[in-house]
Amino acid sequence: MRVFLLLCALLCAPSSLCLRICSFNVQTFGKAKAAKEEVMEALVKIVSRCDICLLMEVRDCKGKVVPQFISLLNRSDKVQILAVHQYKAQGSHTFHREPTIVLFSAPDTEVKEFALIPQHTCPGAAEWEVDQLYEVVQFVRGLWNTENIMILGDLNAGCGYIRSWGRIRLRTQPGFHWLIGDGADTTVSRSTSCPYDRIIVHGAAFYRAIAPRSAKVFDFSRAFGLTEQEVRNGALCPSYVSGPGTGSQRPFPSRGGGDGEAEGT
Repeated sequence: MRVFLLLCALLCAPSSLCLRICSFNVQTFGKAKAAKEEVMEALVKIVSRCDICLLMEVRDCKGKVVPQFISLLNRSDKVQILAVHQYKAQGSHTFHREPTIVLFSAPDTEVKEFALIPQHTCPGAAEWEVDQLYEVVQFVRGLWNTENIMILGDLNAGCGYIRSWGRIRLRTQPGFHWLIGDGADTTVSRSTSCPYDRIIVHGAAFYRAIAPRSAKVFDFSRAFGLTEQEVRNGALCPSYVSGPGTGSQRPFPSRGGGDGEAEGT
């Protein structure tokens, strides 16, 4: 079982007010995890640092776990959801999980509005799916007339899952900035070092608004004093934190590998 870390970046305004966007692979977050008080407490500590947070691998068919979790959080009033769209690819086998794209308003930041494309790729099809996210970006540009776009999530974009970067347009085409570089380790496992989880920014203004060196890998196990086995047993498996946070918040304890643009960007 792969266990992931959290990644971070800050989107700021000239006034130094920042917004933190997070992406977190919780791995099978359902009734069993929600029943563990210590797990929920740790999840709240992590997610409370974020103004926007993508949670992956949520299993909540009855619609009870997510409302319970949200009730424990202090919600941010710095952003508003302007629109949500379920992307439908033209090909029937483009994505195993088609992304739900979201347009946000953040009037106190430099860019004012931006779109997020969250994605959790299928490991066996990661190379194909990461490339196809290029098409999603083009769709979002036309749908909402914006260049401010961030792709985030567990892209499985490293180690043996990507065989040829030359086939991936997010890497070969100009205008895409990989904030988490190829040398990052986004896993908790001491025996694995892979940059599965990524933050990719499109749009010159959006990229300029990201605080320098703010894209980080948050080693939550070290921050909370957890062993690797405790992380696995407790099923606290964070993957990504992408994006902005407030300047008043404490920084994430971090591991190296952020803010190093990947080859070809």
